[in-house]
Amino acid sequence: QVQLVESGGGLVQAGGSLRLSCAASGRTGSAYAMGWFRQAPGKEREFVAYITWNGGSTYYADSVKGRFTISRDNAKNTVYLQMNSLKPEDTAVYYCAAQMGRVTTTRDYEYDYWGQGTQVTVSS
Repeated sequence: QVQLVESGGGLVQAGGSLRLSCAASGRTGSAYAMGWFRQAPGKEREFVAYITWNGGSTYYADSVKGRFTISRDNAKNTVYLQMNSLKPEDTAVYYCAAQMGRVTTTRDYEYDYWGQGTQVTVSS
């Protein structure tokens, strides 16, 4: 079992920045591919970014490309999402997820473990 806990969400004005963290505990002997997803009110959960198990490769949704950066520190069992130039449409609950098979994917059903989410609200 792997437990994931997100933190760093909050209220920020448009154009501002936030850094989300996702701390993993439990069965963390092997590093996993990690992803960030988000879900806005009344909308389906959508992919934001993923990073390979060793941090060697990343991929972003078009809507956040150039503004968000995913990174990881395996020594700390933590994944980060640096969010810059935030827009009101970035408002959502953000979730991190772990993929045990080290598969990098944008499909949420292929992830094995999920955090509880952290709220990000961007005011205009």
